Amino acid sequence: MTPEANAREEGTPVRELSSEEYAALAAFRYQLRRFLAFSEAAAGKAGLPPQQHQALLALAGHVGPEPPSVGTLAAQLLIAAHTAAELASRMVEADLLIKTASAQDRRRMTLVLTPKAESVLRRLTVAHLEELRVLEPALVLALGQLNP
Repeated sequence: MTPEANAREEGTPVRELSSEEYAALAAFRYQLRRFLAFSEAAAGKAGLPPQQHQALLALAGHVGPEPPSVGTLAAQLLIAAHTAAELASRMVEADLLIKTASAQDRRRMTLVLTPKAESVLRRLTVAHLEELRVLEPALVLALGQLNP
C-alpha cells in the first residue's frame, strides 16, 4: 500500500488539493463512466450481460504460455475463483465457451471461445474501438489535466 493510502486509512491528513485537481479527476471519471455506460448498453443489445462481455474480452485477449483458465478469468475480472467458475459454467450453457480439463493438470479448467462467442465479441469490439476513438480527445484531455 502506498504511503498516501496508508495515511488516508489511518485518518492522517494528506496534502491540500486544488479545485483544479478535483475537477481533473472528476472529468476523467466522467469519461470513464461514459465509456462503461456505452459498453454495458452495447453488451445488452448484443444479448450479453456486461460481465460475460468482459469475460469474453479477457479470454480473447489472453497472452501467455498456457491457454486461459477459470483462474485467469478470476484474475482478469477481479473476482473470486468460485465466482469465475460459476460465470464460466453459465457461459458454457449459453454456448459461449468450451470448458475442458487441462492435459497437464486435470484440476485446471481451460476456456475456449465458441464460434458464436467470437462472432458476438468481434461485433462488440469493433463498436468499442469506434467509441474509444470518439472519446479519445476527451480522455486525453482529462488525463493531461491530472498531471499539470
